[in-house]
Amino acid sequence: MSKKKNPSNSLHQSILEVFRKDPTQTFNYKQVARRLNVKQTSKKKLLNKILYDLVDQEKLVEEHHGKFKLEPSSANLKQLIGHVDMTQSGSAYIRVEGMPEDIYVGERDLDNALHGDLVEVVLIKVKRNGKPIGKIEKVIERAKTEFVGTIEKSLKYAFLVPDSKRMPVDLFISLDKMNGAQHGDKAIVKMLDWPSDVDSPFGEVIKVLGKPGENETEMHAILAEYGLPADFPSHIQKEAENIDVSIKETEIKKRKDYRKVTTFTIDPDDAKDFDDALSLQRLKNGNWEIGVHIADVSHYLKPNSQLDQEAYDRATSVYLVDRVVPMLPEVLSNVACSLRPNEDKYCFSAIFELDESTKIINQWFGRTVIHSDRRFTYDEAQKLIEGGEGELKEEVLTLDRLAKQLRKDRFKKGAIDFHSLEVKFKLDQKGEPLGVFVKEQKDANKLIEEFMLLANKQVATFIGAKQKAKPFVYRIHDNPDPEKLQTFSQFIKKFGYRIDTTSPKGISKTMNRLMADVEGKAEEQLISQLAIRTMAKAEYSTENVGHYGLGFRFYSHFTSPIRRYPDVMVHRLLQHYLDQGKAVNQEELEEQCKHCSQREKLATEAERASIKFMQVKFMQDKEGEIYGGVVSGVSEFGLFVELDGVHCEGLIRMRNLGDDFYQFNKDNFALEGKRSGKIYRIGDELTVKVLKADLSKKQLDFELLEDY
Repeated sequence: MSKKKNPSNSLHQSILEVFRKDPTQTFNYKQVARRLNVKQTSKKKLLNKILYDLVDQEKLVEEHHGKFKLEPSSANLKQLIGHVDMTQSGSAYIRVEGMPEDIYVGERDLDNALHGDLVEVVLIKVKRNGKPIGKIEKVIERAKTEFVGTIEKSLKYAFLVPDSKRMPVDLFISLDKMNGAQHGDKAIVKMLDWPSDVDSPFGEVIKVLGKPGENETEMHAILAEYGLPADFPSHIQKEAENIDVSIKETEIKKRKDYRKVTTFTIDPDDAKDFDDALSLQRLKNGNWEIGVHIADVSHYLKPNSQLDQEAYDRATSVYLVDRVVPMLPEVLSNVACSLRPNEDKYCFSAIFELDESTKIINQWFGRTVIHSDRRFTYDEAQKLIEGGEGELKEEVLTLDRLAKQLRKDRFKKGAIDFHSLEVKFKLDQKGEPLGVFVKEQKDANKLIEEFMLLANKQVATFIGAKQKAKPFVYRIHDNPDPEKLQTFSQFIKKFGYRIDTTSPKGISKTMNRLMADVEGKAEEQLISQLAIRTMAKAEYSTENVGHYGLGFRFYSHFTSPIRRYPDVMVHRLLQHYLDQGKAVNQEELEEQCKHCSQREKLATEAERASIKFMQVKFMQDKEGEIYGGVVSGVSEFGLFVELDGVHCEGLIRMRNLGDDFYQFNKDNFALEGKRSGKIYRIGDELTVKVLKADLSKKQLDFELLEDY
């Protein structure tokens, strides 16, 4: 007589199979039941019991109440590959693609790995809260081998003390590898070797940058720290200078000729490269024809040339406080491709026929030749908008009126109006900071912004909305993370504000109302900054998920090819598809998108570092002075305070809050006094004294003054 099978044993295996198919995900008993097509209530109860049996057998872990995940030793996840995200304390988190949680690695288990390195990591265990803990087995690829810092030299050897707080070790340099560097110099050192049995990697000085604190030294140090070039190699300069930049009749015949249509540029006072122009003419039917004309960089930048490879490697211009590090050499960025007044220029254009309500009646994309009649600064255009007199006044006012209608429609359809201040410095001829001011976005700025947004949106829609859309470069911005959104919602309730988190439309509508409500109030910048942090980061991708912040289903970058390589890619793809070209390889295009997103991130970090340096430099002669300020951030090591008027941010360290023992409450963005119950949170107004402006660390230290 044959034995009957135990149904629960079979169910054990089936349940484990569900988890093994998706070893990093959590499931509750209902989700498991759905995957196994279990519908009977009795069997669901048995299934729930078995889940807890599997926890007792250490085959599953209960991450949260009723939510289970495969125990790492059962998961067969021995060779996870990821990137190191180093913390300032010396531990790290490993970002593994496809894993919802980063893997924590303690300082002892790092195996000489450094920030950004690609590593192989082994899961050791998963805590009850679901946080995985691992150990690095080996470094597969170094993220960088060149480090910036200050030389500390003794009689027999020297060290480089790195600038980066994420670099946990100094680099040892033997005296025969100093290459002229002296004690106290800021330098770039190349890592040569790091044997497993020594504490510090061995290095060699490859470039002396100068003395710490000097503008030129520090700006070059920032660029080097983020792997950004300071200038162009001579062979790239030579190739650029050999380009024929003259306007040819034979080329004009291949293009739509817009030279007789009223055209002008509107740019910042100090701009040298004008990559966009607007044209305007009234059509016989009473509608408006508006041309968004963009410098035709792709005409000069030939695929696979050394110049093109250099532009791709850079992927973006970098805007530091006192300089621009351009993506293209000056002969292209400031001469051939700059839409300077009274010169014929090649463009790639988006031409729109709009009625008075800004409905698009017709559109056309293609190559043109234009002749800009005038160069406006934003201030000059703004004066016309505010009632001043001057040439092309009617054209500017018409475009302003249409732009305001476009903007109104955009917000009706779900765009979010984030308020963010752009801090600028007034510098003297040597680059020393004389003052700080906030750059204000006025109607002239918004006029240009609306027509650039229109062109970017319509180019992306033209390609992406087709039934069989071909691979393209989109600028995407995903929906906000629900958990971050909930945290933000809870936080703003403390100020008496609310947002609807139940639907994308509800979020955008109430977020705009929130932005209007906080305008002009003490908490405006803090809530605006937190709102921006709550949102996903915009990036480039061939997988279009739309642009949540702008409320656009299709969006791309078409309008700034002088300073962004993705715009060059978009121009090439658009022309290729206009010429009925076949679909390009999406995998290759996606790799290029990832590269451009990564370079953009590095450039943004470098720009922030240069601002921080200049803020500290501006405050150097203000030690001991007293300022009002607002708590702009809270962490386990203290309170960040932004000073009124000068917009410089510094830290009140936890050890300087001596009246009590304070604990960090991350849910409330607050420090809470254990004995007194006193609470400091984001948005609180404080009075502080400037204790120290440390230029080498780009750090401001404040002392809290209670009695002011």
